[in-house]
Amino acid sequence: MDQAAVQGAFVAAGLSRVVKDIDLISRASTRLYATPVDASALEVGASRLGGVPDLPAGIDWPQWKGLHQSFIAQIRLEDVRQYDVNGVLPRSGMLWFFYDAQQETFGADPADSGGWCVLFNDDNHVEVQRTPTPEALPAASQFKACSLRFANEITLSQQPRLEIASFDWTDEEQKSYETLLSTFPSPTDRATVHHRLLGNPDTIQDDMRLQCQLASQGVTDIDDPRANELAKDAMQWQLLLQIDSDASIGMRWGNAGMLYYWIKSTDLRPCSFDRVWLVLQSE
Repeated sequence: MDQAAVQGAFVAAGLSRVVKDIDLISRASTRLYATPVDASALEVGASRLGGVPDLPAGIDWPQWKGLHQSFIAQIRLEDVRQYDVNGVLPRSGMLWFFYDAQQETFGADPADSGGWCVLFNDDNHVEVQRTPTPEALPAASQFKACSLRFANEITLSQQPRLEIASFDWTDEEQKSYETLLSTFPSPTDRATVHHRLLGNPDTIQDDMRLQCQLASQGVTDIDDPRANELAKDAMQWQLLLQIDSDASIGMRWGNAGMLYYWIKSTDLRPCSFDRVWLVLQSE
């Protein structure tokens, strides 16, 4: 669905008056479609979900509290370059994503820092090698290897009030928008798994940007004297990667929830992926 089709969906939903706000609440995203495969069939260095990572020599598999983390995904940035329509991601290199194998890290507490890891190498020509699964990593913390297919996607904010400075929607318009979201971009698609790079997240609970901003700065209480000043930069956080629960590959986050890797726009430009903050949300 392109921008013209999104506008058509708004008009059909009785939201003609707020078409003016579409650019504020829509974001380009790269959808990740995962297909389970025999791990041996995957090219070394290819983008994948699950399985084991292909790491450069000298890079260790990340650990958390004495246990190796679960490997979530590796993205060869050359594979997604054509889908990154705004040129947000680095144009070359590789990203690797890991997460707490015990799934006890939710991103609400500053002490959660370290319960996930995002590695980045900007050299397309660096030699990588398939890394064997650590013997102590529980089977339940390992996931089936999947090849990835990518596609462009437009995503809509689930909380437009946070995106629009001069929010003037009526209650009826907000209800119509919520109805539109429930079937956007189609009823069939809404029933499927949603893995994606960038864009608006499929939020299950509250908006996560203020949580990321405060927790990453060591603040847990909104009444903390530092909170008001820190909150001014909350909207700089943007979704980097969303990983859905996916029964076909053995991923289940909480009660059928999602993992969200967030990064500040000011950290994304210089490729400071060590500053990513993760949130797990579930029902």
